Amino acid sequence: MPMQKNAKRSLWSGILFGLGFVAFIDEFVFHQLLHWHHFYDRSTTSVGLVTDGLFHAFSWFATIASLFMYADLRRRQALHSMRWIGGALAGAGGFQLYDGIIQHKLMRLHQIRYEVDVLPYDLTWNILAAIVLTAGLFLIRRTRT
Repeated sequence: MPMQKNAKRSLWSGILFGLGFVAFIDEFVFHQLLHWHHFYDRSTTSVGLVTDGLFHAFSWFATIASLFMYADLRRRQALHSMRWIGGALAGAGGFQLYDGIIQHKLMRLHQIRYEVDVLPYDLTWNILAAIVLTAGLFLIRRTRT
């Protein structure tokens, strides 16, 4: 496989991993442990739990698919490690920013928390997302082939 194709595959494996891993952490911590919200909070608790399950399945599908790609790249000694890390950071930050802006504010599927001043949570969530995304994009740009 040409070097450029391996670099692209390393990038996409990293993006999928970052996206899936952060989605898993979000679902596990905020949905299951803290009970702050469900993926879809505009209906009954039962519907919220079903959407959490679908969200959880999506996060694991993305993570496992990325790890199969990663293993294949490693087996062929074609992994671009720094590009993969950049992709993972971009995927994680991109998902988090999408969640914070699109799902929380524009689509109003759920909020981070309810019955509290949500501004500090929103600022923390989105600023951290932007930092992680920027770091990922920096590494991706730095590792262009």
